[in-house]
Amino acid sequence: METKITVEKADLTAFEGDSGGYYVWSNAKTPLLSESKVAAGKLLLHPLGFALPHYADCNKVGFVLEGTITVGLVAPNSPEEKVLLIKKGDAIPLSAGVVSWWFNRGDTDAVIVFLGETSKALVPGQFTYFFVAGVLGFLAGFQSDFVGKTFGLDQNESENLVNSQQGALLVKLDQGIKFPEPSNHTKDKLYATVDDPSGKDVVKGGGFISFLTEKNLALLSDIGLSTKFVKLEGNALLAPSYVADGSVQICYVNKGSGRIKVVGSEGKPALDSKVEEGDLYIVPQFFAIAEIADDCGMEVFSVITCSKPVFGQLAGNTSVWKALSPVVLQAALNVTPESEQHFKSKNSKTITIVPPSS
Repeated sequence: METKITVEKADLTAFEGDSGGYYVWSNAKTPLLSESKVAAGKLLLHPLGFALPHYADCNKVGFVLEGTITVGLVAPNSPEEKVLLIKKGDAIPLSAGVVSWWFNRGDTDAVIVFLGETSKALVPGQFTYFFVAGVLGFLAGFQSDFVGKTFGLDQNESENLVNSQQGALLVKLDQGIKFPEPSNHTKDKLYATVDDPSGKDVVKGGGFISFLTEKNLALLSDIGLSTKFVKLEGNALLAPSYVADGSVQICYVNKGSGRIKVVGSEGKPALDSKVEEGDLYIVPQFFAIAEIADDCGMEVFSVITCSKPVFGQLAGNTSVWKALSPVVLQAALNVTPESEQHFKSKNSKTITIVPPSS
């Protein structure tokens, strides 16, 4: 059966106001979201914008596209609030059920994209959020009679607690408000920078690939996700590969533009499309993908539905072409021994990113 892969920008506005906005990729526009049980959303926080405390029904990873954001995290049944300051290029894993709030204390907009899996979600292909405060919050839902009896408040106190916050998803706070500083006592590593090439798979003149897995961020093991960040210089190519463990890749173009080609089991492109900043696309299980940047270069952030993915390379000295015996390769490609030897010689070194031709 043919798999329809599309390239889309966020098409639904869940909220928009003077505090910022939250935007969603819908199942209607991108059916492969629900089919692959993944989802995506984008949060925009204007200066002093505050996302009210909430939790979600899905595991996901947030990637900061612009600005800096103060984040508060409270795990279920924990008396401790962990406060982080994350910046552009940082990725933060978020478990389902963990309460978080988000605040932009800076002078410029902050933007973060969330990519994750929805295998246990209320609606496959969508993140559903549950707010603890505001007009969409639990206090408002239980109303003053239950709230008063639960917390030992009189009628006026409980009604004030339930009704004083008239905001929904996002609110704008007053200038000069003092929010908590980042927690210095946090023992566990809760986020990581992924767009820094130091120590990563770097190809001179071509770009770099950075992976974030359970090996370098243990929290990813708990949520069953990992990330990949690819930066391609102008006209560089990311060599074809696939995820051999059957994981799905959900990919967001956060800078630049280029061309994406995805190939499935039928030996023809399932996707061959121009992409640009703000586009989202999904690579289904076992499908192979290659990317080539335009003159301006391209950056792609991906979340993979496995905390320790296994990638199968389709070029270079770790690829099937290098491993196959000569006679098998000749028979498979129906080529002469000379052609087979020439082709195999082209796979004698590591090929992940191919720089532009000089």
